[in-house]
Amino acid sequence: MALSLAVLGRGVAARAAPASAAVSSGDTSQGFGYGTDSYYPSVSASAPYSEPVLGGSYGGYMGMVGSWERWLGCSSFLAWSSSDAAAANINRSRYREGVGTGAYWFMGGPGVDPHYDGSAREARAWGSAQAAQMLSDIRGLPAEQRVTYPVVWMDIELPKIAPAPDNGWTSVYTSSCSGAVRKHEITPSVNRAEVNGFSGYLRAHSSFLPGVYSSPGNWQRIFGTGADSVISGTYEWTYRPETVELRQAPAGWCLRVSGSRCARFFGGVNSASPYALMWQFSGGGGVLNGYGDFDQIDRARMR
Repeated sequence: MALSLAVLGRGVAARAAPASAAVSSGDTSQGFGYGTDSYYPSVSASAPYSEPVLGGSYGGYMGMVGSWERWLGCSSFLAWSSSDAAAANINRSRYREGVGTGAYWFMGGPGVDPHYDGSAREARAWGSAQAAQMLSDIRGLPAEQRVTYPVVWMDIELPKIAPAPDNGWTSVYTSSCSGAVRKHEITPSVNRAEVNGFSGYLRAHSSFLPGVYSSPGNWQRIFGTGADSVISGTYEWTYRPETVELRQAPAGWCLRVSGSRCARFFGGVNSASPYALMWQFSGGGGVLNGYGDFDQIDRARMR
């Protein structure tokens, strides 16, 4: 995700990387495993499936089931791999390996809401509407690609791609798909109302639990540092820090390098929290590794 949505997902395929990039036999830390997300990389051809490049059992797949811009007709882009989703589910159901398939929704902030009026009430309604559409998209998946992971993800970021480079979290647009800014500022409380609306609808109308994919920097820019930024009881998937060097793939929540760099969560959550579930350690945010998006999953939780 992150900038990989723009780069890998919108016409630039993952190129072959040198064999020296390959590492080992997977994440050997107890309770952890490696997985993938979005389009690339693709898993092996036969079951039981192995994690591409890194080795070990394929630990799970997280795909983009929909987005605000696709839903509103601004784009046709969708970062979903039917083969990876099916492989993850086979590993989980047949071999008791990994967490299966999960889903994320590329969130549009209040600034791309067709009915934006600046109120928290409307922001909650916009969040609820996106949750409803995400559930509809999930229910429309083929059986072999069904979403088995209990947490579904709000992808909240500032992607720097058209039609809204900030996805409507910091600016209000003249219309959802126009790309023309009408107003530069949305308060953290209005942004948070949207997240609450999405979470509340999801809990009321499904068995799924809400989670957030973001980074500490983007989270602070969108929600500030006050009470509206605190989500210490919400599941999280972070993408900071990242590495282009797959030999540094993490063990536990830290990369395998001296003076190790470790996963950084946000909104009051740290790696010791039971709400810290996933880390996209390579492939997003412009940190392209030549293969695609790699994730570390705490599979001891939320299997």
